[in-house]
Amino acid sequence: MIIGVPQEVKNNEFRVGLTPGNVSGLCKQGHSVLIQRGAGQQIGLSDEAYRLAGASLINSAAEVFQKAEMIVKVKEPQAQECAMLREDQILFAYLHLAPDPQQTKALLQSGATCIAYETVTAMNGALPLLAPMSEVAGRMSIQAAASHLEKTNGGLGVLMAGVPGVSPAKIVILGGGVVGRNALQMAVGLGADVCIFDRDIERLRQIDMFYGNRVRTFYSDSLLIEQEVSKADVVIGAVLLPGAAAPKLVTHNMIKKMQPGSVLVDVAIDQGGCCETSKPTTHADPTFVVDGVIHYCVANMPGAVARTSTFALTNATYPFVEALANRGVLKALSIDHHFRNGLSIHKGILTSKPVAIAQGLDFEAAEALLAA
Repeated sequence: MIIGVPQEVKNNEFRVGLTPGNVSGLCKQGHSVLIQRGAGQQIGLSDEAYRLAGASLINSAAEVFQKAEMIVKVKEPQAQECAMLREDQILFAYLHLAPDPQQTKALLQSGATCIAYETVTAMNGALPLLAPMSEVAGRMSIQAAASHLEKTNGGLGVLMAGVPGVSPAKIVILGGGVVGRNALQMAVGLGADVCIFDRDIERLRQIDMFYGNRVRTFYSDSLLIEQEVSKADVVIGAVLLPGAAAPKLVTHNMIKKMQPGSVLVDVAIDQGGCCETSKPTTHADPTFVVDGVIHYCVANMPGAVARTSTFALTNATYPFVEALANRGVLKALSIDHHFRNGLSIHKGILTSKPVAIAQGLDFEAAEALLAA
């Protein structure tokens, strides 16, 4: 198979879909890999390293899209990339379609087979291709919050850990999944006053057993959320409904009750955000203020630590790239229902029920479509 990796074009996105090590593995199995020149340059993955691994270096994204049978990316394709996809191609990347009707329409029109990293599942119900970036984003959320709490960055002027005689920052984490647990680990490590909400009682038990009285755990109830958010210095939105739009757990009215200079980090922004006042931002302009509350809603947070993120992501995605290359898309998805859960669009037909519900569209089950 001919596999193409274009340079990412999203604002301040420096991750890359395959590493030189991945390229070497694919080439040794008889596949051809096309890498756009400069795709990994910003994170220390040189064109020469890719060439030595066996890749062909391509001057433009247009040529990569034209020649490749499968496109491997990191972030969802931008409008100009969607326009270059064609019916006989595979796209393997993060898509986050539920809150993005324009991208959904463009991918449907392309006729390509589009597989979303974020909805591939594992035997235990986990999301193995979303998890590594969720780990990064969860840990970064506390770094971002700590920075923006500083008065010089517009915050209230609160030190996350406090000092003897002075209270630490109060942090509310909404969601106890991978993002939430990694945010919790960082927040507890910094000595903050932390509470976490979730609807999975067993998960809350595990958190309580591990952290004891260093963390307060709450069942996710709207009245309790309102009480805790109103007192918080930092709110971390870490809610995820796989493939679906994030629920709006934080209302505009709750934001109004927060102290001016407090911080909201909405990690769920890829799926539309879990706060009514959230809107996507970029690393170039990461924050905005609503009713005195700083909103950090960067849609590709892990892109800020792009080298770490690239290796963490490709460690997880490479076996799936290999399966697609070796077996072809129909066989690879037909024999692995967990992998098949990642299929969002196939030859102009939507196969994701959560996206269909979010956008009021028709869909067909992937099993029936692939068997036809």
